[in-house]
Amino acid sequence: MRNRIAVATAAALVACATYAQTVDIRDTWNLAELYPSLQAWNAEQDRLNTQITDLGKCAGQLGASAGRFKQCLDLSADMDKRIARMYVYASEKFSDDTSVPANLELTQRAELLNSKLNESQAFMKPEILKIGRERIEGFLKQEPTLAIYRHPLDDILRTAEHTLDKEGEELVAKFGLVTGTGNTVYTTMTNADMPWPTIKLSTGEEVRLDASAYTKWREAANRADRKLVMDTFFGAHKTYEQTFGITLYSQLKEDMVMARVRKYPDSITAKLDANKLPVAVMDTLIAQANATLPTLHRYFRLRAKMLGVQEMRYYDIYPPLVSTKLKFPLVDAKAATLAAVAPLGADYAAAMRKGFDSRWMDVYPRKGKLSGAHMAGYAYDVHPYVLMNYNDDYESQTALAHEWGHAMHSYLSNANQPFATASYAIFVAEIASTLNEALMLDHMLKVAKGDDERLYYLGSALEAIRGTYYRQAMFGEFERQIHKRVDAGEALTGESFTKAYCEILKRYHGHDQGVVTIDDAYCLEWAYIPHFYSGFYVYQYATSIAASSLFAQRIIKKEPGALDKYVKLLKSGSSDYPYDLVKAAGVDLATPAPYQATAARMNQIMDEIEKILAKKR
Repeated sequence: MRNRIAVATAAALVACATYAQTVDIRDTWNLAELYPSLQAWNAEQDRLNTQITDLGKCAGQLGASAGRFKQCLDLSADMDKRIARMYVYASEKFSDDTSVPANLELTQRAELLNSKLNESQAFMKPEILKIGRERIEGFLKQEPTLAIYRHPLDDILRTAEHTLDKEGEELVAKFGLVTGTGNTVYTTMTNADMPWPTIKLSTGEEVRLDASAYTKWREAANRADRKLVMDTFFGAHKTYEQTFGITLYSQLKEDMVMARVRKYPDSITAKLDANKLPVAVMDTLIAQANATLPTLHRYFRLRAKMLGVQEMRYYDIYPPLVSTKLKFPLVDAKAATLAAVAPLGADYAAAMRKGFDSRWMDVYPRKGKLSGAHMAGYAYDVHPYVLMNYNDDYESQTALAHEWGHAMHSYLSNANQPFATASYAIFVAEIASTLNEALMLDHMLKVAKGDDERLYYLGSALEAIRGTYYRQAMFGEFERQIHKRVDAGEALTGESFTKAYCEILKRYHGHDQGVVTIDDAYCLEWAYIPHFYSGFYVYQYATSIAASSLFAQRIIKKEPGALDKYVKLLKSGSSDYPYDLVKAAGVDLATPAPYQATAARMNQIMDEIEKILAKKR
């Protein structure tokens, strides 16, 4: 049922009726591989509704026999697989154009159906707990094909004290209909409804300053333009500070309530225990980030020196340390990414090339399209889908490598795991993406033409560590604080969030030490970060770059067994707990060592930059 239009055509262009621009269909994803039409999606919904009825007959029968137990688990897993595929289709249709009501309606229908599915499955955990570990171990011995569920079953059994009875689980499932409202409102507002301002740059160019344009123009060469971009962008957020405060506070309250319902002491323990992650991981990260702030401040002072500014301001963080006229068009970015990942083996690169050539990705920004970049890899029987907003710059090229790291992780996991253990935790996911960024840097340094180009890539690497390690640790510390305050019963407003964020932002950037001056207007940045609606998510970027840096070093050096351990990690899905999987691959993220190594790597890059600068002088 695949839509084959233009895949075999040399230069197939299609005029997009919704937008005043021409789009090469090869640069859009082919959602027809999920469902050829809305009618097919509706038919799938009917099949899922029938399965929901069938699953109801399993209630009270899970312990009848090993065979019946397996039959019911298989049915439930197939239902999960079906709704995941439906949700990818609905959510990526919404990503295509967030302003189309029908697209939003489809995501809402998927959410309603998912809530109904969760409600139908609510009896399973309490019933599995009632059966007990001893009897389930007996089932596993009697029915060898149950082995694919061994880890998921262990995950249920270990959370016995946090699982409610059948009526309680059904009630929690019903509340799924009203959870996530704050995130939905925020996403719709910032991508479709918010009246983004238009500014005129020093070149005379007028720019509509939405999120995609902000990420592009905040690194403008002209300092006055950068200031104008930040002043205007965060000024727009200031207008809605109270509204953004309400949406975020509602999400924090939701997390707090669910932690209490599940009998956890606080939100962070509840969130991290979903994947059996030690709270020590996040606390160690925050402690080490603060302990190595002098390294971050060294970077800012070096940046000020290279940019030639007397007083480093927040809007001086993003422009490249070395000005360049280099462009990174998509065709070159794809080639560079394939070359960069060559150390991961021929099979890995071949799978990525197949994705590039087969319309697994939607590439360029357009009005109404969801901003940013992401990968959806949970359509198990199809393939991963990648969303980009490509701008022909090096940041876009590294984002391409990043998202395709995710895509290849899903591809390998889906190919090597049964559906029951094919998904993987974010804790592991961001290792796959940031490792590809490290490989991209290594490749670009090898092909760089001269010291100026090397300085450009080294400067980009410093910014990657700042943005992926220190910035995400800073976000994590902000989340840690605001969740703790809400858990304690404190009411928070937009103004409260701004004040809390401002203190952390200024501390990380050395405001009081004269390292980087932070204007109070920029303390609205918290309202720009969508990840805060997924509690305790972003800190995993920081833990991941700490781990991936070590993995990349070992792979590049061709240390014995390094590649095999890493590829095994990518193929492992959720066959074990994520912290244990990473530790087995050679990195313990509950210890200071990986974070200290990350700071050391940053200092090594700055040493190399200063050597080049000294030579140039």
